[in-house]
Amino acid sequence: MNRKKEAFAAATVAAVIAAALWQRKQSTDRAASTRQHEFPVRHASAAARNARLASLGAKAGGTYAVHRARRVFASAERKAALDLEFEMKTAEQVAEALGQMKGALMKLGQMASYLDQGLPEHVRAALADLQKDAPPMSAELAAQMVHEELGADPTEVFHEWDPVPIASASIGQVHRAITNEGIAVAVKVQYPGVDKAVGADLENVGLLFAGVSQLFPGFDHKPFVEELRERLAEELDYRIEAANQRLFADYYEGHPFIHIPRVLDEYSTARVLTTELAEGVGWNELLTWDQHERNLAAETLYRFAFGSLYRLRAFNGDPHPGNYLFRPGGQVTFLDFGLVKHFTEAELENFEHMIRFMVLEPDAAKFRRTIEDIGLLRAGEPFTDEEVVDYFGHFYEFIREDGEYTITAEYASETVRRFFDQRGPYGPIMKAANLPPAFVIIQRINLGLYALFGELNATGNWRRLAEEIWPWVAGPPAGHLGDQIAHWDRRRHG
Repeated sequence: MNRKKEAFAAATVAAVIAAALWQRKQSTDRAASTRQHEFPVRHASAAARNARLASLGAKAGGTYAVHRARRVFASAERKAALDLEFEMKTAEQVAEALGQMKGALMKLGQMASYLDQGLPEHVRAALADLQKDAPPMSAELAAQMVHEELGADPTEVFHEWDPVPIASASIGQVHRAITNEGIAVAVKVQYPGVDKAVGADLENVGLLFAGVSQLFPGFDHKPFVEELRERLAEELDYRIEAANQRLFADYYEGHPFIHIPRVLDEYSTARVLTTELAEGVGWNELLTWDQHERNLAAETLYRFAFGSLYRLRAFNGDPHPGNYLFRPGGQVTFLDFGLVKHFTEAELENFEHMIRFMVLEPDAAKFRRTIEDIGLLRAGEPFTDEEVVDYFGHFYEFIREDGEYTITAEYASETVRRFFDQRGPYGPIMKAANLPPAFVIIQRINLGLYALFGELNATGNWRRLAEEIWPWVAGPPAGHLGDQIAHWDRRRHG
């Protein structure tokens, strides 16, 4: 790899690191810490955003070139210190650049917290600012947006309106209100101009990921980027989110543990989304509950993710703590349906075949042929079938045996390493691996949901739970929650 390619690859890796940080430390008391800024949010022009990206690449590339030069004559101890300094400086540069930009790039930066279980502590510290809420728009600007979308000032549209947002993120912020019918609601208001900011960012997503192919030769970034573009662009239209939320809310109506707030269509548009205001505690408080309650919460999260996948052929692609509210007994409210992936029957059949040949009827050769046919692994590579199963088997470890299994932080960290750390024993397989479009969003289970389970130290018989959910097995109800859900399912769906 020549110097120019090395510099570009370094810049890309830096962007991917930053693009892998997620808002995991949110809690429901964010309103108390939210500072109201008395100025409107302004988005940089496409040219300005491109210039920032170019500057980021130049900084990271230049830093990498200097780092390589210094490393040539350094001792082993000094090389380790230089590597640490390089990681730190690169992380700081990327965090600074993305932290100033609302839109798709900030969204990508927040998404990378899925990787924080596997990142070095000093890198996590440097990127910590991306885990915080974005600065909110002013009360006047939020009111203006509501007026444009709903035809009147929010104090006229709603019986009561709280001008201080309870949450703010990459493309919008949320306010409390009470409708004229007396319903407590959460009103999500999109930042003005964010559509142009996201559009400018999406034009550059390909540049951010193109260099990854140099480090992972099996990775075809073009379908990956197109899938990412489509999903992120959908988030801009709250009508799509409303339709997604209605799909989930209708299916889970009356569910004993899963709650989806109802959409109020008469108060919703393409840039304003109004839903029932939900109650519950946030992630940080859940972590203070006893282990039994944490296990029940994890079970409900698992049931929602995979039950929705196999029953609705849909996956909510935003599984992070800020989108959950918890109540005792395993009750969870799920928020934010802007990033939902809908799957075909054929795609679900691929998931079934992978599980069948890895877990239910283990066959290394058939598993390898399956993932090669799907496009997860480049065909004809010189690894044995057993080496392929050894690498991919980690992602199925906790469901391979019938018995209690604790998903630890170490398990989550190893999951991240198997995606990104080429220095380990699985480097050659990683370089030959690919991520087809159907797997782009669902991989957030591996890089996000399981990281949360690791933080919960979640324990359960995941194999029995999975067999209850897998439609091609349709096993008996698993545990106390399973019995109640089976009763609801018979009553609700016949």
